[in-house]
Amino acid sequence: MLRYLPFLLILALTIYTFIDCLNTPEEEVKHLPKVVWVMVILLFSIVGPVVWLFAGKKRTGVGGGRAGRAQWVAPDDNPEFLKSLREERERRDGEKDGEKDDEKDGDRDKD
Repeated sequence: MLRYLPFLLILALTIYTFIDCLNTPEEEVKHLPKVVWVMVILLFSIVGPVVWLFAGKKRTGVGGGRAGRAQWVAPDDNPEFLKSLREERERRDGEKDGEKDDEKDGDRDKD
């Protein structure tokens, strides 16, 4: 059984890179057209998939890529989130005041 393991690993790597190549948008493919990359992956069983993984498409770092992206801000530091909380509280307070006014008007009608 162990003698089939290298073959299965190579097959799994080839299938993974083939599907990854097909699902990658054309503008993210580097160096060669997408069709050529598919041929390289399928014709060169070990080298093709490895080359695709390292040089085939634009990849962003796991924690990096800050250039051009907005940095994540914690909710208690995010002014937009705090503003939405304030507006929600004011809206709820306004609804409660409206209910109290309605109750007072109802009491006056009974007198």
